[in-house]
Amino acid sequence: MRKLLPLVISAALGSLSANVFADTLTEIYNQAKTNDPTLLSARASKDSAFEAINSSRATLLPQINLTASYGFNRGEKTIPNQGMNDRNNDSDIWNASLGFSQELYKRSSWITLDAAEKTARKADAAYAAAQQSLILRVSTAYFDVLRAQDNLEFVQAEKAAVGRQLEQTKQRFEVGLSAITDVHDAQAQYDSVLADEVLAENELINSYEGLREITGIEHSDLNVLDIKRFSASKTQASVDSLLEEAQQKNLTLLSSRITKDIAKDNISLQSSGHLPSLTLDGGYTLTEQENSGPAAQDFDSDNFNIGLNLSVPIYSGGATSSLTKQAEFDFVAASQDLEASYRSVVKDVRAFNNNINASIGALRAYEQTVVSAKSALEATEAGFDVGTRTIVDVLDSTRNLYDANKNLSNARYEYILSVLQLREAVGTLSEQDILDINTGLKQANSKKAQS
Repeated sequence: MRKLLPLVISAALGSLSANVFADTLTEIYNQAKTNDPTLLSARASKDSAFEAINSSRATLLPQINLTASYGFNRGEKTIPNQGMNDRNNDSDIWNASLGFSQELYKRSSWITLDAAEKTARKADAAYAAAQQSLILRVSTAYFDVLRAQDNLEFVQAEKAAVGRQLEQTKQRFEVGLSAITDVHDAQAQYDSVLADEVLAENELINSYEGLREITGIEHSDLNVLDIKRFSASKTQASVDSLLEEAQQKNLTLLSSRITKDIAKDNISLQSSGHLPSLTLDGGYTLTEQENSGPAAQDFDSDNFNIGLNLSVPIYSGGATSSLTKQAEFDFVAASQDLEASYRSVVKDVRAFNNNINASIGALRAYEQTVVSAKSALEATEAGFDVGTRTIVDVLDSTRNLYDANKNLSNARYEYILSVLQLREAVGTLSEQDILDINTGLKQANSKKAQS
């Protein structure tokens, strides 16, 4: 499966300036790892999920609180008919307390911790899936640029060929060897190719935007694939062995299994609302009161308490039973989602494996098509020179040749991407695949694509 690689598209980028050193696939991938928002978001979500484990574990640990307060009271007292003045009674009160609570038994806390750990595993799988997705997205965007670059070069080569045919037709018309309709046919074909060139240039510009979206960096020139080193081979492993491997390694399946496990735990979590809870609670309180006034006395006290608190739910209006049933339905949904994921993975593995085989067959056919189209064009041009073929035949043969070149180029890219897609479906796609492809890259030259 690792025998994918090279493909060349020669040419300078027309309206786009070239760098002294073109960007390699490895360089662009490394830039994407640093700048891609999707990957960075998945990484942050993973970190958040792992931090949630600490939050869930905290409820199982002692809870200790310290509180303090200060109060001031002022009272006035008048004793009538005794010849006594008003009395002021002022009090300063300081209070400090230290309390603690420790869960001894609460089933829901342990279930919540277990669910948090599984959620973290799911987030870890999601991050790994995002890494694999980035490999495929970068590769796809990279080859989209090369594909668009190939297409532009073939269109420009066709424009040059049709332009020569148009000039020859005009010369033949001037000496009476061709009709004016031949000139019009050649001119129409040339104008059509000019329109194709505009579209091809726009496609190339847009494909570079696809790379910039991932890396956040402008790119203007890329290393290309070397068709002399390119070879395509069928997957060595059987479909059954690929499916078996996918069941163990496919990250979507792994995530769906964890989701199902979490849904099952949620049933236990909701039903635990029927269970009692037991806590150990205690505290120490210190109070100091300073009084002022006639016959005032200060007051100090301290108090320590500790005890067991048992809470037994009796009736919650049916909420616990309802939430448990809801969790059971969620578990059924998660089970069906897992089955859907499995079927999707089976479909993808089979489809991408079929795509590889189809791409290999298409490559061989298109290689022969290019040879045949080139021979057909040469024969048609010779027939046109002696008057047995028309200019329309020549133009059609020219278009067929460049279409064949374009199809051959696309087939190579489709083969490479199909291999990567299969590896992602199986769950074995890694950075090593980027390195393998990168070894087949080469600096683009300034020659136009050969016809």
